[in-house]
Amino acid sequence: MQKVLSSKSRLEQIVKDIILDMETKDRLQNGRGNAMLIAGNIYEACKYYELFQAAGFKKCAIVTSYNPNISDIKGEATGEDKDTENVEKYRIYQKMLEGKTLEAFEEEVKKKFVEEPAQMKLLIVVDKLLTGFDAPPATYLYIDKSMKDHALFQAICRVNRLDGEDKEYGYIIDYMDLFKSLEKSIQDYTSEAFSGYDEEDVKGLLSNRLEKAKERLDEALERVKALCEPVAPPKDTRQYIRYFCWENIFRSEEELKENEEKRLALYKYVASLIRAYANIANEMEEAGYTPKEIRNIKNDVEHFNTVRREVMLAAKDDIDLKSYEPAMRHLIDNYISADESRQISAFEDMTLVDLVVNRGVDFIRELPDNIRKDKEVAAEVIENNVRRLIVEEKPTNPKYYEKMSVLLEEVIRQRKAAAMSYEEYLKKVVEIARKSKNPETAKNYPVNINTKAKRALFDNLGKNEELAISLHEKIKKEAPSGWRGNKIKKRLMLSLIKEYIPDESLAEEILLLIDKQEEY
Repeated sequence: MQKVLSSKSRLEQIVKDIILDMETKDRLQNGRGNAMLIAGNIYEACKYYELFQAAGFKKCAIVTSYNPNISDIKGEATGEDKDTENVEKYRIYQKMLEGKTLEAFEEEVKKKFVEEPAQMKLLIVVDKLLTGFDAPPATYLYIDKSMKDHALFQAICRVNRLDGEDKEYGYIIDYMDLFKSLEKSIQDYTSEAFSGYDEEDVKGLLSNRLEKAKERLDEALERVKALCEPVAPPKDTRQYIRYFCWENIFRSEEELKENEEKRLALYKYVASLIRAYANIANEMEEAGYTPKEIRNIKNDVEHFNTVRREVMLAAKDDIDLKSYEPAMRHLIDNYISADESRQISAFEDMTLVDLVVNRGVDFIRELPDNIRKDKEVAAEVIENNVRRLIVEEKPTNPKYYEKMSVLLEEVIRQRKAAAMSYEEYLKKVVEIARKSKNPETAKNYPVNINTKAKRALFDNLGKNEELAISLHEKIKKEAPSGWRGNKIKKRLMLSLIKEYIPDESLAEEILLLIDKQEEY
């Protein structure tokens, strides 16, 4: 118990290192990835676990070949400062298991590690799970055990499984200096740690982390620049929207579809660029970049991240703005721009249309700076977002949303013809957005037309209040259960409708309309 390798101060320092990584390394911090720690023996694994618990790091567990049995500690010394290793192992394991069987506990832990990495961030192992355990989230491997050849090869493979675009390789943290010189281990695979292997067997298993990270960043930046090369000068927000979204606001819906592939490539490439930059941002000098190159790359990353965000907002591709994934938010907060994070936060729980509806004309203050400063661009972004809402909602009430579409097109024409002030324009577009988002705010419905389904029937049955209410009540009362997706029951529904609407064509249109109502 007094061995230097097991000294408490040394283990405490390693625990501090790992907890720091958990708080700062991208995949560990955002919960998409996790780690394994290989301890020298079962007793050390238990001591590691105890130190992590004492430090407040609870999302970890021990998985070893040890099976705590009371008979194993009979006759062992106990008491203050006198517990034997066997007694300590037994005590720590019992506390960790919390009354569960060892088998049930290990199955639960392994399942969480693979399927819920944010809930099981670290497994402490010795020999178990180093072969045959497939866990794609595993990204970091901390080695504090003397290993070589096959055992080491298999252990490293635990973190080399791909797992989404934000994991291209795993990381090895070697506390035992197994590789002696990293440079030597990369250049001469048959020396030291892998002396029992032919070079071809382990070629590509290890690479210099900074060299690989620099290569990845350079390639990611070049890929984004090549994609954006055709954007017309001066390559400002307006020109990026013209290239990735639309040239003509009156054809925005069609052009958005035509340019969808380009936008998806932009989102994917910029996300890869941000991850590649974050991976090396604090070590760029060590990776070989000059101070000028470091400044230029940071500016490029900020620029393309802004472009990505503005294009997403303009195209309404982030319909649910929570889609700005937490992992990306973390990277932006820590490595790119706090101001960008502030602008994103305005849309944290709402779309741009929601913002317009809730804030009125003041919504303009929340737009990203480059969009807000260009009134033409700001107007087109708003118009496209409202238009896309109208298109999305139209099947639920075709007549109503056709009217909203006409109103929007007229406002756009008036704006283009400079027939109104910008302030008047904002008021009108806010009004259309509110009526499109919340049709119940329109003041032209009778008192009894008081639900979304009733309004849809009323609008699409020539504003015949009596017919709309009668059909509504008939459907609520007699619609067969589970009629959607069932051909026979749908025919029954059509028969119900035709009792009130003899016209076959109109009856079928109303059936389609009813199918879109959550109320039925």
